[in-house]
Amino acid sequence: MRALTIRQPWAGAIVHQTKRVENRTWKLPAAHHGARILIHAGAQPDKNAQVEGPNLDVYGAIVGIATVTGCHWSDDGMCCGPWGFENAYHWTLTDVIALPEPVPAKGALGFWKPSEEIVNAALRQDTAVAW
Repeated sequence: MRALTIRQPWAGAIVHQTKRVENRTWKLPAAHHGARILIHAGAQPDKNAQVEGPNLDVYGAIVGIATVTGCHWSDDGMCCGPWGFENAYHWTLTDVIALPEPVPAKGALGFWKPSEEIVNAALRQDTAVAW
């Protein structure tokens, strides 16, 4: 299982709000289409982000799990509601869950492979969460 580091408040908006698109400058690698991934809240916030509502105030930890279901380019960002950016690839996410207890982890750029211990700690919480 791979993880994807996302800066706050975006990681919190994915796991605790309605954000179901991750904006990236690069196309989703085909190997990750349909994959279940860990959502990692980066150690540094996106200081330019303005997100209303409750957010997860956690940094440097796995905070959720999601499935990446697709990727498309958007010139205007309008296709994905208020969360889509213009001139970006939109990675669509489904089956998003927030972990009750964040799992501390050091992130990395792109998709990265967390230790077996980190993956197991997150997956144990996934099975404990009521769908």
